[in-house]
Amino acid sequence: MSPNRVGILMGSANDHGVMKAAEDVLAVLGVETDVRVISAHRTPERLVRFLETAEQEGIAVVICGAGMSAHLAGVTAAHTLLPVLGVPIDGSPLNGLDALLATVQMPGGIPVATFGIGKSGAKNAGLFAAQILAAGDPALRKRLGEYREEQAAKVPERP
Repeated sequence: MSPNRVGILMGSANDHGVMKAAEDVLAVLGVETDVRVISAHRTPERLVRFLETAEQEGIAVVICGAGMSAHLAGVTAAHTLLPVLGVPIDGSPLNGLDALLATVQMPGGIPVATFGIGKSGAKNAGLFAAQILAAGDPALRKRLGEYREEQAAKVPERP
């Protein structure tokens, strides 16, 4: 088991379609993930149990995706010193704006890095988690550089 795993949590199984973007980009970069459905409201004990052993299990960063009131990232951050990355999910009549505001407006002292709403936010959260891990992992840093070069190569100079 890698000591630099990323926990990917989501409030509902319905959120996996969005959070898979984080999982997929981390897989491309060779970063192991632990993906779980944990609701801050419906399964708070499950969250606490996960966080009690997360570091021992090699989790170094936690990505949380949630819609509506989006409490998952904040509650997670309140229970761990690990970096927590929040991904707002479009799951309400407000098209994810409620989740964005809930995630970005954490009280001072309990930080949550917040990304864009939906799949692009999840992908960027995965990339950011990899960047955090790459600070202490030269091989991952190299893979991140290669990934960026591949992305740049896909952009044509002209239409």
